[in-house]
Amino acid sequence: MSQVTLPPPDRASIAGKFLPPQEHVPLIVVGAGTAGCAAAIEAAKAGVSVMLVDENPVSAGLVGMNVPLYFGGRATNAVQTPERLVERVLEANPALAEAFELGVDVRLSTSVWGAWVKGPGLNHLGAGLAGLADEEKSWMVGFDRLIVAAGARDLNFTFAGSDQPGVMGAQGFHTLLAGYDAFAGRRLAIVGSGDLALQTAETALAAGLDVAALVEVRDAPQGPANRVAALAEKGVAIVTGHVPLEARGNAEGVAGLVVVDRGDADRRQEIACDTVVMAVGAVPVIELLDVLGARREMAPGRGGHVPMSDEGGATSLEAVFVAGDCARLGQDAAASGRRAARAALASLGKASSVPAAARDASGPAETNGQPEGDGLAYQLDWARAMLATGGEEVLACICEDVTRGDLLGVKPPRYLGWRSNAIARRDLVTLAGDGPVNQDQIKRLTRACMGPCQARRCREQVALMMAIGAGEPAESVPLAGYRAPVRPLPLSVLADWQESAEMDEGWNVWFGIATQWIGYEDIGTTREAEQLAAGMPY
Repeated sequence: MSQVTLPPPDRASIAGKFLPPQEHVPLIVVGAGTAGCAAAIEAAKAGVSVMLVDENPVSAGLVGMNVPLYFGGRATNAVQTPERLVERVLEANPALAEAFELGVDVRLSTSVWGAWVKGPGLNHLGAGLAGLADEEKSWMVGFDRLIVAAGARDLNFTFAGSDQPGVMGAQGFHTLLAGYDAFAGRRLAIVGSGDLALQTAETALAAGLDVAALVEVRDAPQGPANRVAALAEKGVAIVTGHVPLEARGNAEGVAGLVVVDRGDADRRQEIACDTVVMAVGAVPVIELLDVLGARREMAPGRGGHVPMSDEGGATSLEAVFVAGDCARLGQDAAASGRRAARAALASLGKASSVPAAARDASGPAETNGQPEGDGLAYQLDWARAMLATGGEEVLACICEDVTRGDLLGVKPPRYLGWRSNAIARRDLVTLAGDGPVNQDQIKRLTRACMGPCQARRCREQVALMMAIGAGEPAESVPLAGYRAPVRPLPLSVLADWQESAEMDEGWNVWFGIATQWIGYEDIGTTREAEQLAAGMPY
């Protein structure tokens, strides 16, 4: 019987050389909102050591970059005092105190910029691994189970003048107002009329702010009639059949919002305001799940692109669970967190301390008061109306100065100064003729979604414009992929994590540049020894 001779081990391989993480916990919960706190508390009551990580309060620099939420330049100087913000976050979330009392290791102002589990290309991993970072350093934490309760971010549509201070998202508004007590505006115009918009208006009025109007693209408000009527009685104008056309401003930002009838460009009105809050909808935050490699699906009734999960929050990855809005918009977040914790506990061979009779029902709640599947149709109504009224010169991607016309015409970045007849004949229709349109492809061709906000203001809008321009169903446009780091990090912080000496010894061979390093074809041959003897680095 013949024997197989295996090649010698690759000395440049990372296998067996990976440094152990600085910390290890049985369970990491990402996100200290309602779902994340409920999950951490449930697991802690069962006697499991839990690390609860939340990036709030985020740094003033990230607030200025509209990360992780669309803060829109409406933060006061209070965001420059981290100690005060921590106090505010703790006051606004009493569940954190309960978690502390139960011994949960709570890490605030700490982002999880990446997470990985054993799989193809990562077979050197033992347990799961999460990359954490604060303002000064980054480090690795090992875990046995991970619950992602990252919540939701804002769905945004741009219009003329929306790149100036004063245009922001509903999630960003709620965080600045209720979470940080650092909101700088006084008079709001709110875009949208569903549950999110109504909640935004009600919160603003309760805080003593003025709400000038709700602006709705459809002919009737989308939220419950009694809540709409209550706002109207308080002087809030309900403007239906209209969309934002232009935000007019001054040196301090927005001073008014011009809205236009979606079917008659001559019918327009200006709403006096200093802040425009985009409250058309929200989007599940799935960046970490994408980096982990969890399977996802386009499920309009759950909020868009979401991880595939069962009723307990188990994903396609054995060690990873989801809870709250990142799994399904609008569900009972606390109940979802507790279900995910019980599923994670069961996978660890632990039992919940909560009696079975007192546990939450396993089924998810209805989402946002909208019919199943209607969410995407609603988004398309906004996208089509704003394209028809605002035109193609409006920026679709603010960070990279990509207009709707650039996107529809698949134009290269303007700074390249390209002039080509072939490029001029190309558009989304011709691109779709070569195969399905893909958002990662559009990123490379136009740079849309490549900016420092990491597409948090434009990803869904760009996908909708691609669908409209190519004449394809919106649900058929794949989501652009996420890669670590999923939060902008200074290189000094990201590089703080040190490699082992064995890893460092072989890193340069990965480049394979013959004029500088030893090429792959020389490894294991006499030429390698000759180059090493001559002083070539390895």
